[in-house]
Amino acid sequence: MWREMVWMGFFDLLILIRITLSPEFKDMNVSNLLIIRQLGVAMFLGFLALMSIIPAMAQHAAPAEMTAAENKALAKASQNPVASLISVPFENNFNGDFGPDNSNQNVLNIKPVVPVKLNDNWNLINRVILPVVSQPGIPGGPNRQNGLGDTVYQGFISPAKTGKWIWGAGPEIQIPTHTDEVLGNENWAAGPAVVMLTMPGRWVMGGVVSQIWDFASSSNDGSEDDISLMVFQPFVNYNFAGGWYLSSAPVITANWEADRSSDEWTVPVGGGVGRVFAMGKQHVNMKMAYYYNVEKPRFGAQWDLQFTLTFLFPK
Repeated sequence: MWREMVWMGFFDLLILIRITLSPEFKDMNVSNLLIIRQLGVAMFLGFLALMSIIPAMAQHAAPAEMTAAENKALAKASQNPVASLISVPFENNFNGDFGPDNSNQNVLNIKPVVPVKLNDNWNLINRVILPVVSQPGIPGGPNRQNGLGDTVYQGFISPAKTGKWIWGAGPEIQIPTHTDEVLGNENWAAGPAVVMLTMPGRWVMGGVVSQIWDFASSSNDGSEDDISLMVFQPFVNYNFAGGWYLSSAPVITANWEADRSSDEWTVPVGGGVGRVFAMGKQHVNMKMAYYYNVEKPRFGAQWDLQFTLTFLFPK
């Protein structure tokens, strides 16, 4: 029964996204827009209810295998970018007021994380970000551009034995895997990436920062703009009993190659709520968050409604 409820909620979310991505959405009158926004609020409340109900129902599907302490440890590990934990996040970002026509963009980031033990002292944390994009089309082209964006790989070398502070460092590489020329840059890019965090008590706090520059061109048509991009993601999580937590993890970017200085920065503020629990024998992390861009490029999105479903595979 609980599996059917999960899929029903997931399909409801897809239906709402499909409505708001339709070309007719921008022509809706005010009353229809209010209905859509009310649906969004209802879905958020439904999301919270779903996270409360599913674990209780899942207990009937399989015996509990983790204590409260182990569940708390798993929740904190899922919030640690360099934890020795295999995870597969599906992070959907619905970006509103995007582009010159204030339309809508949807970016589904598929972000598998696979740690590898190098030796007794060091781990290599492999992270990949593959974006699936749907956004307004360019003049003279189709109404929407849909496809893959450019893939990002991060490889953090991190100590296997950690203390008060946990850190990792390594390369970040941007690979021109886009399937449409408007969805990516034709250049390869690379640079350093560093993560540092601490986890006192119920808190998980830290940040990830990277800087990449283009270094080679590819045969994949796309933007020919030079790449000099800084990404900084501070994160703060506070964990409660039962796997619940509050979270804020805005992605701040600086495009140093922007044509105008006013288009360099994207600075979101916001946060959300999530829960780590088990669906049968499968551990998952579900989170919903909202971010508002207080600083953005001229045609950048004004806000982002984010829903993340992460499959966790603890040892």
